[in-house]
Amino acid sequence: MEIPETIDAGPITLQRWTVDRADDLDQAINESLPELMPFMPWATADHDLEATTSYLVQSNSEWDNGENFNYAMLTPQGDVAGSCGLMSRQGPEVFEIGYWVRSAHAGKGYATAAALALTEAGLRQPGIERVEIHLDVDNPASGRVAAKAFFHEEGPIQVERKAPSDSGTHLVWARRRWLM
Repeated sequence: MEIPETIDAGPITLQRWTVDRADDLDQAINESLPELMPFMPWATADHDLEATTSYLVQSNSEWDNGENFNYAMLTPQGDVAGSCGLMSRQGPEVFEIGYWVRSAHAGKGYATAAALALTEAGLRQPGIERVEIHLDVDNPASGRVAAKAFFHEEGPIQVERKAPSDSGTHLVWARRRWLM
């Protein structure tokens, strides 16, 4: 796969995460923990720089193996506005998009810009026919992002509850290659 390491996403730039940005990512996570903790299983009160660095090391390994492609969302000034990625966990022919926005940058359209850019990059890859966003039914903000990025709601699925506010019911939103 030829996933670009840098993507112009309009108001932000998506740039492949590297370990040298661990301090920037850790600061963004710590500032955003109250908003992340309800729905992100990894966002806990004891999250620290070591966990962030471990994530970035794993992220780079997964990128190099063609499994998952994680990006920093950067403002024009180079500040970390959040994180996003294309994940292969839904099986062949499918990428799943994940995203979160740093609290100080919420409401600026950055998650939508990232979802649009990642969808385009994902559907350009050979063999990828579909891009999905999975979100908790109790997280309407993520649903608004999916709708604004021209995804279509396909319906609910039952999942294992992993985060404190996880309802166990997620909505699957999708875009297919023929809708590009």
